[in-house]
Amino acid sequence: MKRLLAAVLLACLLAGCTEQSPYIPTGGGFQDEGNTPSSQGQLQVQGDIRLSYNRDGSLHPYTATDLNNRSLLCLVYQGLFATNDAYEPTPILCRSYKISADMKEWTFYLENATFSDGQALTAQDVVASLRAADANGFYAGRFRHVKSIWAGNDGSVVISLNTPMSNLPLLLNIPIIKASQINAATPLGTGPYILEDTADGKQLRRQPAWWCNAAAPVNAPIIPLDHGVSQNQLWDLYKFSGLSMLVTDTYVDFRGDYELWESENGQFLYLSCNTKSPVFSNKAMRSALTHAIDRDALVKKHFRGFAHSATLPASPAFPHYSTSLAEKYGYAPEKFTQAVTDAGMTGSAIVLLVNREDPLRLRAAQSIAEMLTACGLTVTIPEVTGEDYLNYLNLGEFDLFLGQTKLSPNMDLTAFFAEKGALNYGNLTDVAANAMSLEALADSGNYQSLHKLVMDDGRLCPILVRSDAVYGRRGLFPELSTARDHVFYYSLGKTMEDAKITE
Repeated sequence: MKRLLAAVLLACLLAGCTEQSPYIPTGGGFQDEGNTPSSQGQLQVQGDIRLSYNRDGSLHPYTATDLNNRSLLCLVYQGLFATNDAYEPTPILCRSYKISADMKEWTFYLENATFSDGQALTAQDVVASLRAADANGFYAGRFRHVKSIWAGNDGSVVISLNTPMSNLPLLLNIPIIKASQINAATPLGTGPYILEDTADGKQLRRQPAWWCNAAAPVNAPIIPLDHGVSQNQLWDLYKFSGLSMLVTDTYVDFRGDYELWESENGQFLYLSCNTKSPVFSNKAMRSALTHAIDRDALVKKHFRGFAHSATLPASPAFPHYSTSLAEKYGYAPEKFTQAVTDAGMTGSAIVLLVNREDPLRLRAAQSIAEMLTACGLTVTIPEVTGEDYLNYLNLGEFDLFLGQTKLSPNMDLTAFFAEKGALNYGNLTDVAANAMSLEALADSGNYQSLHKLVMDDGRLCPILVRSDAVYGRRGLFPELSTARDHVFYYSLGKTMEDAKITE
């Protein structure tokens, strides 16, 4: 994501390499841990680096939820593709690919990659990995349009879809692990590091013969990992134990010498209107709601800049997010006040539902309630958490609902508008919006029409997309390039056009 202070983190530590290193085909990895010449120049070994992890949390790429644990994973694992901060995919383990004419079947051919134990990557590994990811929480939502995944007789991986999709590779930055280790606590990957146990805990050790000559995001031979969970623990590690970096989903007022970056995490904050509400069954009220929300104020007050105002239902970094369209639905409270007056709703009481177990979201809801009150409504936020909160949602006992979900990298909205969509709370079912959502997946030129339809109807009111904060010791990480869920982003210098097979 965008850089917040100055220089960034850890890629391209090979002397003379550029930000976009030329693509190097399979094979010819690093030969040792020292300053060994490679095809890209002289390898410069990085100084001491210490990272953190939560020893009580998972380190499996499909079940890990701790932010610092997840930040380590891209050093150990690779996907078929990687996605940069502009939501553009680039091939990694995929050597080439082809698409059927109806865009419902994709075939991927693999690089001659190896796992950290030297065994070759196979199509069976990829198939087993994607199926396992589908069965687990972190990536499960990405497979809602997948019918089947199988290994072809020619060593390829084939994915069959139930709807045409032109941007499937955006979803395939999923870490690939060995098929035989699907259930292992820390399965092997094809990345530059291996995670291993030590007498004191865990460490990352760089592989001496990594399968690809990429500009490695980190080149330190050994990276010790310090256990820490809370922000106070991590800050103490930073101050007193030489911790080099930490990742958090909230801004922390550290008072040391550090550099600060952000990495978008895809968490989407939004309002959902209950279409059976006496107030928001009125389409004019729903469509004007967007004008009542001062998104920039919420970002500044509650998220300390680690979020992006999203007037449309997508990340503003997404290539098909139209800033000119977004301006038409921006903050203009007088327009919502007029809609309240015209509908004869002045003074009407509404229930704004939010999960009070999330203090940050609750504070945002309280600010939104103030904004709506200023426009003429009377807002109540119930005292509900846990099971009661879910019951309110399922029973539709609210007028507005402040929700948060992780948007898929291709900004698929079908979970909101499909009849049995996983995010369809408050009677959001909308045949037209669901059909347009599918059309956008098939042809990215339809995203703007989809977003206009959603905003004019008003059942879904976007608020913002959140980011993680990345703190690094000043000067230690001169070339960091962060991306969504990928603190140590790097590519092989190969483009999608390079890899596409045209027939």
